[in-house]
Amino acid sequence: MTQAADSRDTQGSRDSAGERAIADSSAAGSAPAGRASVRSASTGSAAVGSGADSAGTGAGEAKAAPVDEVLTALADPTRRRLLDLLAARGAASATELAADLPVTRQAVVKHLTVLDTAGLVAGRRIGREVRYEVRPAALDATARWMASLAADWDRRLARIKAVAEAAEAIEAVARESS
Repeated sequence: MTQAADSRDTQGSRDSAGERAIADSSAAGSAPAGRASVRSASTGSAAVGSGADSAGTGAGEAKAAPVDEVLTALADPTRRRLLDLLAARGAASATELAADLPVTRQAVVKHLTVLDTAGLVAGRRIGREVRYEVRPAALDATARWMASLAADWDRRLARIKAVAEAAEAIEAVARESS
């Protein structure tokens, strides 16, 4: 395969939405190299991601927002610990959770609010207290997104391997005929 054919082959396999996101980040100059900055239409805030989930439509950005919220919520070790505690207990109040953490009850409530906004927990008032419990749907959606992203990378790496092996075979044939 010639270099021009290789170039066309890899050119045709690129995700146009990913190219747009990378071009946008290059123009903005704000995202780290190799990562695209996607601006949210509803909030105007920038979210850093791969751009691979948009598939050329506006629907990908809507789908990426919950995933971004989940990943942002899980970035904090205290919130991950809270989620682990809730998963182990089933349901608990902020006071009960604060007893197992080195932070105040007010800090626990703030962390639970972030987890609730991301869709990871739900609070339900029972009498004078609010009991929180895990909602797995947002975490499941994030896991599916990550699995899809991993599958995309696996396909890309398989294509790179096939091209490299074909080039190696061509070189071997050329050496044998020399």
